[in-house]
Parts: sequence; structure tokens; C-alpha cells
Amino acid sequence: MTSHAPAAQTPATETATSSATTSGLAHSTAAPDQAPNVPTRTVALTRTVAVASLLGLIVLSLAWELWLAPLRPGGSWLALKALPLCLPLAGLLKHRMYTYRWLSLMIWLYFTEGAVRAWSDKPPGNWLALLEVALCVVLFAACAAHVRLRLAHGKALAAAATNGHTGTA
Repeated sequence: MTSHAPAAQTPATETATSSATTSGLAHSTAAPDQAPNVPTRTVALTRTVAVASLLGLIVLSLAWELWLAPLRPGGSWLALKALPLCLPLAGLLKHRMYTYRWLSLMIWLYFTEGAVRAWSDKPPGNWLALLEVALCVVLFAACAAHVRLRLAHGKALAAAATNGHTGTA
């Protein structure tokens, strides 16, 4: 009978573990027939919801301030509020957890603007503001769930990697 001594974690193993933790993607070290870097279904869903609600906010901001209910006839400079929303789009599409974290904080500025304008604007501006508030809540919930799921998934992968290296199942 052979005994399994605990294997030391190599820099390559540590890199793979930390990469799995930060990327939120499922890595399979046990079965070579499984595809690596496959996101879990719920993580992919939260990413899709976050990207869709962010795109919705960008389109809403532009349409609202340029055509639907601008502050001044012909559009206003307030349409530029859509530019900061374009910055996190690349990070969301590249699975960068840091982007999900800071976007979940930044979105409260848009939520506040929507809440204020929902009370102060006249129709249809107040209805557009309520739509902005709803999109902000959905985006925040998607970002928070995405970060939480990826951190939990990363911890599970790290625990599985540790168990795999010590020889226990």
C-alpha cells in the first residue's frame, strides 16, 4: 500500500487557484474530458442580466435626454451622463470581478438621479426616471449576486484543489 504525502503547492498551482478565484470560471482538474473555463450557469446568468441592464441604462439615458423627454427642446447636455456607463461594459464582458464591484457602487448615483427626477419631473420624464431606478436596482442585484457567486465558487475550487493535493477525497 502506498501512502500519499501532501504535495506542496507549486507557483503554477497557486496561480491556477487564484485565477479560478478571480475569474469565477469552473476549472476541471479531476476530469480531463470536461472543458476548462466554463462558467457556471448562475454566474453566466448574472453576467447576462448585468450586461443587459447596463446596456438598457445607456440606451435609456441617451433616448431620454435626446428624444423622449429632454430638459430643453432638441436635447440637452445631460445626455453625456451615459458616457460613464460605457466604461464598465468592457470589464463586464471580460469577467473582471473588480468591475462588478465598483459598478455596484457607482450605480447608486444613477439610482439617486432617477429617484429625484421621478418626484420632480412631469410625465413622461418621471416614468423614464422610474424605469432608470428599476434598471439600477436590477443591475445592482446582478452585480452583487455575480460577485457573491464567484467568490463562493472560488472558495469551493480552492478547497477542492487543497483536498486533491493532500490525497483526500
